This record gives sequence, C-alpha cells and structure tokens, in this order.
Amino acid sequence: MPEVRVIGLEGIPEIAEGDDLASLIAASVRREGLQVLPLDIFVIAQKIVSKAEGCIVELDSIKPSPLATEWANRHQKDARVVEVAFSQSRRIVRMDNGVLITETHHGFVCANAGVDTSNVSDGRVTLLPEDPDASAESILKKLEREFDCSLGVIISDTFGRPWREGLVNVALGVAGLAPIIDLRGAKDMYGQPLRVTTIALADEAASAAELVMAKQERVPVAIVRGIPYKPGPGSGRELIRRPETDLFR
Repeated sequence: MPEVRVIGLEGIPEIAEGDDLASLIAASVRREGLQVLPLDIFVIAQKIVSKAEGCIVELDSIKPSPLATEWANRHQKDARVVEVAFSQSRRIVRMDNGVLITETHHGFVCANAGVDTSNVSDGRVTLLPEDPDASAESILKKLEREFDCSLGVIISDTFGRPWREGLVNVALGVAGLAPIIDLRGAKDMYGQPLRVTTIALADEAASAAELVMAKQERVPVAIVRGIPYKPGPGSGRELIRRPETDLFR
C-alpha cells in the first residue's frame, strides 16, 4: 500500500551564524538511531537556515521612513520591523487593516516580506535566506556525502493563503527533486486526458513535514519518506507563478 512517513528530528541545538547545518542534522540523525534511506526528503525550517547564514537584522540599527512610521503608528506595529519588510520587498501588494503583503526580491508573495520576530532574541528579526535554492543545494550535497545516497532537500517557511484560513508550510528552496509533477497529457482512471493538472510536490512535502516540526519543541527539521520522485535538479523558483499567468496581480 502507498505510505508516506514523516519523522521529526529532535536535539538540534540553537543555531548561530556560521553553523554547519548539514553536520548538525547528520549528528541528530545518528543520535536518534535513525536510518536514512534513498529518496528521503529533508525539510528544513527557513529560520535555522537564516540564522546559520547570518540573515538577521538588529532593530536598533534601523531608522524607519515616514511611511513606515505613519503606518506602524496607525496599526500599533513596530516601525523598524515595517521598514525592514519594506527593504526586503520589490513590490507592496497590499497594506490594509494592519496587514502588510509584499513581493520579496525572490518573487515570493507573503506577509511582511518574510521578516520574522519569532524564535529570535529581542531586538532582532530574521530575514529569508538570500538564495534558498543555493542553501538547499549546499545542504543536499553534504547530506548525500554523509549518507551515501540520493536525497532531497526543501527549505520551508510558513505562509498564509488567499481564500483559505490558516497557515501552511511551503517550499522556498528545493534541491534534488523537481518541485512540480506535471500530469498534463496523462489520463485519469476513466481514460479522460488531464489538461491542467500539475502537483506542487515540494509544497505538499513541506506542508506534511510541518505536522511534526513543532516550533515550541525545537523540531526544525523533518524527514519525509515514501514520496516517489526521480532524483534530479530542482528549484523553488519553479513554484512562483509568472506575472503573465497571475490573474490577481
């Protein structure tokens, strides 16, 4: 029977700039007595990648602009955090009712440009990694050497969703697997051709992993096992909808 298993990795310490995440993850795997199997997908929380790469801003160093100050005061926000979000954005999508939605320099559309005050010491915020795909690729190469098999790596973050309540994990960076399964041209169980079906495999794996990646319990990494995929190059950028097909831009 088809089966997918999700395993949370415990025991990963607080991450500091310069830490080797792949080595820490491998050490956690061995400490827990787990066996890594071919095609296992490691889903890694963006926050620890950002910390390891030094993507952190000291708020005392930020001088808010008049726009950030006016909007923050109106909605009881920290103007410095708003200004950092502005700096990480190439386009403001919406500013309304205290919610700031922007398009980041990567092309992600999300709240506050991914700038986050949680799970970081007071007076600091974390930014998204500068190149999540490069981060995933670097970690993948090291993990594949550690465990001598083909693997996948996804750098994930929690995003809101239009039209739906609640947050879900999505893939920012991808390495070792194609992030989308294109079923167009195949036939369904009744023999009808599939014309538009593309499955966001990397997002689905990231979302499944979040079920065991408890932020309060320091489980920033999970192994997703049992998803069939063909090893090969992949990129989180493939999941970003092109402007010409974005009906809501």
